[in-house]
Amino acid sequence: MKFTEEEYRLPFFNEYGYARKRCPRCGEFFWTLNSDQVYCGEATSKGCAEYTFIGNPPTRKPYSLQEMRESFLSFFEKRGHTRIKPYPLVARWRDDLYFTNASIIDFQPYVTEGLIPPPANPLVISQVCVRFPDLDSVGPTFGRHLTIFEMGGHHAFNYPDKEVYWKDETVSYHHEFVTSTLGIKAEEIVYKEGVWVGGGNAGPDLESIVRGLEVDTLVFMKYKVVNGEFMELPIRTVDTGYGIERFTWLSQGCISGFEAFYGELLDKIMNLAGIESADKGLLAEVSKVSGLISISKTSSFTQNWQKVAKKISVDYSSLYRAVKPVTSVYSMVDHTKCLAFLLAEGVVPSNVQEGYLTRLLIRRTYRLLKDLSIEDKMADIIDLQIDYWGKDFPRLKEMRNEILEMLSIEKEKYKQTLERGRDLVKRMIQEQKKKGVTEVPLENIVELYDSHGLTPEVVVETAAAERVEVKVPDNFYSYVAERHVTAPETLKDASKEGIKDIEGEFSNLPETRRLYYEDAYIKEFKAKVLRALGNRLVLDQTAFYPEGGGQPSDHGYLKFNGKQSKVIDVQKVGGVIIHFLEGPVPVDTQEVLGQLDWERRLSLMRHHTATHLVMGAARRILGEHVWQSGAQKDVERTRLDITHPKRLTTDEISKIERLANHVVMENLPVETFWLPREEAEKKYGFRLYQGGVVPGREIRVVKTENWEVEACGGTHCKSTGEVGLIKIIRTERIQDGVERLIFSAGDAAIKTVQNLESKVLRIADLLEVQTEKVENTVEHAVAEWKELRRDKERLTNSLAQFMAEKYLVNAETVKDLRLVAGILDSQEADVDLLIKVASKLISIEKRSVIVFISTDKNARVIVMVGKEAQNLKVDAREIAKAAAAELGGSGSGKPDFAQGGGTKVENVIKALEKAKNVMREKFEG
Repeated sequence: MKFTEEEYRLPFFNEYGYARKRCPRCGEFFWTLNSDQVYCGEATSKGCAEYTFIGNPPTRKPYSLQEMRESFLSFFEKRGHTRIKPYPLVARWRDDLYFTNASIIDFQPYVTEGLIPPPANPLVISQVCVRFPDLDSVGPTFGRHLTIFEMGGHHAFNYPDKEVYWKDETVSYHHEFVTSTLGIKAEEIVYKEGVWVGGGNAGPDLESIVRGLEVDTLVFMKYKVVNGEFMELPIRTVDTGYGIERFTWLSQGCISGFEAFYGELLDKIMNLAGIESADKGLLAEVSKVSGLISISKTSSFTQNWQKVAKKISVDYSSLYRAVKPVTSVYSMVDHTKCLAFLLAEGVVPSNVQEGYLTRLLIRRTYRLLKDLSIEDKMADIIDLQIDYWGKDFPRLKEMRNEILEMLSIEKEKYKQTLERGRDLVKRMIQEQKKKGVTEVPLENIVELYDSHGLTPEVVVETAAAERVEVKVPDNFYSYVAERHVTAPETLKDASKEGIKDIEGEFSNLPETRRLYYEDAYIKEFKAKVLRALGNRLVLDQTAFYPEGGGQPSDHGYLKFNGKQSKVIDVQKVGGVIIHFLEGPVPVDTQEVLGQLDWERRLSLMRHHTATHLVMGAARRILGEHVWQSGAQKDVERTRLDITHPKRLTTDEISKIERLANHVVMENLPVETFWLPREEAEKKYGFRLYQGGVVPGREIRVVKTENWEVEACGGTHCKSTGEVGLIKIIRTERIQDGVERLIFSAGDAAIKTVQNLESKVLRIADLLEVQTEKVENTVEHAVAEWKELRRDKERLTNSLAQFMAEKYLVNAETVKDLRLVAGILDSQEADVDLLIKVASKLISIEKRSVIVFISTDKNARVIVMVGKEAQNLKVDAREIAKAAAAELGGSGSGKPDFAQGGGTKVENVIKALEKAKNVMREKFEG
């Protein structure tokens, strides 16, 4: 969508004498004080300008990143804006994306759509952000692109009945900050027109450019984007994004942004990488034209650097050798900072969601370090990042040990991936060759990374050894990351598909009064039928809890006119609660008596409260990285999925269980109450959203004194003591980075313990020992069993050796090869023994071809071919298939070892003869 000139023609521009022009190269409109300016002035791949601030900063003085941040915040604070703290980097209040990638994300959609008030109006913030789509451009563009950066935002929310400020004041504020505070001359500032779309909103924008560098964007957000259409919002939002790092770079005029905001840290890392004598003159020349660099699927790294080399009249190869190591360090220093921040927020590297992108960044960083021959220094560099940024962001130092442990675990996983992965790549290449394909397509490379964690560099190296070409786009990591930066739409629950079909039947009814929130201990209630259709009805009020938040619905009965119906399911659609009945259905307006299945409800309450207690215990035992990844409560047991990088140990499980039960014994009060969303977030933080995003203007908070607080819609006990015993039954690894704890609470937990105890008693009876001696007795029995198994293995090997030597004496000679063949009843020798015999024969005589057929109810064919026989094109698969065909079956395997079989046991002699003939014909035919 394009906006008209009127959206951008502001009184400010007229007052200051700005002229509107159109850039002949990029085609964009811009506003300038320079009457002779032809181009828009932005250094981009279209070549509209170069960076003229390198070595020549336009500001009154150089600023450090910390000074620039404070100057920005103070400027707006003095002009009536309330300074607020930055939000978390992981956007846990959003269900459509994983990371905070702009300051406005903090306020979408609830503030921008008028659901809740902003924390202040107007406000100013410096928000740490993460962006992955330009991952491959970080480094080569000398600081224009960053994975992690701070966005300064001053925001005003204009309501129909309250105007704060809009376009003209926004540009005036910006102009005053840039000229008065930073000392940049007004004629240096160009305002370029644009359209901004993000986070479901849109509006016209002005991009501010100084000496080639875009330093900020002023967005006038007034639309909501629905199916590609722009719908006007009742609230018009001033959404500004000041690049704190870009302004810092501009003020210092250094070779790259990385020198500007990493300073001495960059020097240390350059020394670690052995880059101590870079050609700063050449780097400065490259930096000035680095705006030309645009790495994409269609624009390769080589093409970009050839363009730069031509522009500065330097040989491409020389340029590449001089610049590539430096830009690799730039990339790596950015990535390691980003990793420190992500891991400090508790992100566990995995194959899904925010964990996927974090793992992607770790593996790309590891590859950069490997190219610089310092792959063993990742933890050291992350530690340096923690020290460097820890003063401004103390959470980094608090989480230091967890960050470094997470990295260590991830590094080990990557090594294991590489060991397994190369064989996988080889097999894939062999399959491609069979199809006559000599290239590995991009979709296969992406699949190898997504499913197996293999970076494209590993694929390229392995394929090169197999003489297969692999073309990896230079923007591979950006391409892969972009597919994962936004959360997929919530998967539909198949069990609720039918609910949507009946939603319209009750949509015009008033909201159902929820008695279960007023008093979770109500066991029966009276209500009036508002509407009954088929086996479902809606009451004016109900104590039956509808399925939701991982808690199943209540069951029970409805009684009316001497009749009784069973409530088998309860669902909530909007504000209306629908009851599903088994039995007679009352008519509209009829009064009914509802009775809950109290034992079921009480068990569900205990399990739900227990889930919160176990969650708190897991975080205290395992670390702050633990977040809830999912939960499902039930009557007999509950599962809780938590983020954790490795399998839980027995000791950790015991500690979690003990700690959770300790909280039960403390009998802490469990409070449930409603709060406005903004108040709840301010008071309790974003740990509220353990179970995911909770919609609505107000949220229901469940607080267990100082133990755990969550936004939760379930039914709960009044105190932890009512939960009763908590027993962890087992744990499972449901996916990389997520552990599942399965546990019971209350009576169900007692049953679990009693069941385990009865099993121990049964084992004690079988062993004829007392229960306290079961462990030692079982250990002794297992040790004896293992020794017997070893004895059996030794005897089997001896028997196999004896049989092999015996068969070799009677072997048939075919073309200098030894053919050993035989039919054995399974009681004489089972299949495992025959395989051992065949292996022994091959080890004794490399020229051997072995064919054994074992008979029982069915017949099994075993074929092994020695190395020298393989060199003469003898294939075990051909022999196994031929023999198995006579038995009415089929065979398969590898050239050196194949098996087959069939049900026609009466044909075993024919099958053996057929196998022999396959080999004979190969040489005698």
